[in-house]
Amino acid sequence: MSFNIIGKKIPKKDAPFKVTGQALYIDDVELPGMLYGKILYSKYPHARILHIDTSKAEKLPGVKAVITAKDFPPHFRIGFMKDNPPLKGTKVLSTRDEIAAVCAISPEIAEEALDLISVEYEVLQGIFDPLVAMREDAPILHEEVGSNILKLPWRLVCGDVEKAKKESAYVVEDTFTTQWVTHCCLATSGCVAYFDVNNNLTMYSNTQIPSLAQNEFLEALTALGLRNRRVRIIQVTIGGGFGSKLDTYPYEYIAILLALKTRKPVKIVFSRDEEFFATSPRQCTITKISQGCDRDGRLTFREVEMILDNGAYTSWGATTPSVMMMPISSLYRVPNVKYTATCVYTNNTYCQAMRGYGNPQATFAIESSLDHLAEESGIDPYDLRIINANEPGEITPQGFRVTTCGLKECIEEVAKRLNWKEKRGRGLKKRGVGIASLIHVGGGARVYKSDGCGTIIKMDDFGKVDVFTGASDIGQGADTVIAQIVAEELGVPVEDVNVIHNDTDICPWDVGVHASRTTFVAGNSALFAAKKIKKKLLEILSKLLEVPPEDVAIKNGIAFSKSDPQKSIPLARALRRIHFTTGGSMLMAEHFYDPQNENLNKEFRGNLSAAYAYGTHGVEVEVDTETGKVKILKYVAAHDVGRAINPLLLEGQIYGGVLQGIGYALSEKMIYDNGYLKNGNFLDYKILTVRDVPPVEIVIIETNEEAGPFGAKGIGEPGLVPTAPAIANAIYDAVGVRIRDLPITPEKVLKALKEKNKG
Repeated sequence: MSFNIIGKKIPKKDAPFKVTGQALYIDDVELPGMLYGKILYSKYPHARILHIDTSKAEKLPGVKAVITAKDFPPHFRIGFMKDNPPLKGTKVLSTRDEIAAVCAISPEIAEEALDLISVEYEVLQGIFDPLVAMREDAPILHEEVGSNILKLPWRLVCGDVEKAKKESAYVVEDTFTTQWVTHCCLATSGCVAYFDVNNNLTMYSNTQIPSLAQNEFLEALTALGLRNRRVRIIQVTIGGGFGSKLDTYPYEYIAILLALKTRKPVKIVFSRDEEFFATSPRQCTITKISQGCDRDGRLTFREVEMILDNGAYTSWGATTPSVMMMPISSLYRVPNVKYTATCVYTNNTYCQAMRGYGNPQATFAIESSLDHLAEESGIDPYDLRIINANEPGEITPQGFRVTTCGLKECIEEVAKRLNWKEKRGRGLKKRGVGIASLIHVGGGARVYKSDGCGTIIKMDDFGKVDVFTGASDIGQGADTVIAQIVAEELGVPVEDVNVIHNDTDICPWDVGVHASRTTFVAGNSALFAAKKIKKKLLEILSKLLEVPPEDVAIKNGIAFSKSDPQKSIPLARALRRIHFTTGGSMLMAEHFYDPQNENLNKEFRGNLSAAYAYGTHGVEVEVDTETGKVKILKYVAAHDVGRAINPLLLEGQIYGGVLQGIGYALSEKMIYDNGYLKNGNFLDYKILTVRDVPPVEIVIIETNEEAGPFGAKGIGEPGLVPTAPAIANAIYDAVGVRIRDLPITPEKVLKALKEKNKG
């Protein structure tokens, strides 16, 4: 099938606004009479609050309001488990706990006021290790819960693991750990809240979930005694969102309450310091994994036990085990699977969704263990993966229905481009190659009751198209992809399509940006709305061209007869002619698309996504045995994308994911010492810079997913998922040491080499 716009490398539509400084970020929002809010955080990770004195802060000139927990309804809580009060009044459970807040006529005065608030604490014993928190004699952090172990039933059993284990020819067992890493969005978190004279709330926000946030804020207004009010979310340019903005946070409710008390707009924008310690990172994990295969290399079972540090409160990070199940049950063909996960309260920071949503932690364990199994069985790691690769048409043990699957092609392409057979175990002593694969949702993921997105399309009498979508653009280029889909279907230039997504008062509902769902779900929604517009359009054009509607085609804004191309008319002229004769040229249509996927049942089975994305990464490394430093010589990332709507943006997503994954693998780690973050800045937090970028080769495998818009699958998260195990496997090939604890720092490599040499 040939396309006019689909498959073209079209630059992002918002690029000119960003490079010229015209994009509006949260820090740019200025409203008349606006006040500035600041938050006082806890001095201790675990303590009782005995007394708070705000009198001095209230008397400071320029301060307009000071609030504490007593200003919120007593039982008002936020978060996934509703266990997090926006302001803490009796006890604090982490150093990011919010104690009080002020707003003033300037940020400087608000900051000064915080220093005038006096808090008296009774310091309590802190728990910073989830294994310690699980002990029977450990202090209970949430007395109302009665346990430090969350009552979340993360357990999946498929087949008979014990029987398969006994019958396996080869079995390996390993334990892997992963660290806290943070999102490092260039624009920090923030919002502006204000009420109109009717007590309707408007929030300027860089949230990833405008529709869901709207509902959360409506509940907050009800709790504050404001029933039947309206909430409007105006999305500013996001400035980066890898999951950190997938929930609502205390600072937003604090801004709302300050705005309500002062009757003025209140802005709260995090400093870089706050962005590090007061937003939620990817959670750290302890994973025990066992895998086995028969003598021919066919996988027989996979057993995984995982412990997650939930932190002080529960956000969406606690739900990542539902996604970890996906690669554990369905990456490669493995008939017998057992998985259990335990989320544990500690006095550490609480965690949030982050790109991959648990998949990177699980895949690190699976793919590292698989290389161990390959060594134990004497089978080449490449061959072991080819033997067990998923195929189209299969149903996985968890109930995932695989439609399109290019995993074998991805593995083969990576091996070819790495010269796998020539280099694997045969190169220079300090060099090695490694490989790792992934499965991820590529057709939405039904985490909520609805996984849908709405679209409204309006075409005016000049042929210009406005697309009102519920989907958000968080930097991934969603606006451009949606514009391409609509332009392709309607036959108009992509520059004639304007995408509006930033206002809940005019845009339809959407579940939010997560799960690599936007191209698939929002794209399908836009496509079906465009089809409705096109049907009306063809009826109009058929009368003007005097041919049947099925004989009309539109390309580059020109309508013509397929059978007699000489019969043609510019679309804009046709619409205006109809407009001035019948007044009916403005065309509008809407569509709400909810994919054919399923909520997992009580046994965590079901077809979670309407399509699944696959990929394989390969890497060649050089390890300096004197310093332990790992240098990436070549990186290859092959991905099954269904169809590439925009190869330029798609490659950018994979490229960004790879670099983020390399940081996860080799350098990034939030260092906590008894609950206190020690490296909360870009100097001490070792994120990659442009000087660290290795050569990256991206390979696009197209499998044409029937359910996707023009065949596309989601691709936002997969680029990150298999990076760490691919690098770990390459290091093992180079120097014979397997690092099971991320990040793989030079110190860890040197230590492992010394232990190996002693042995």
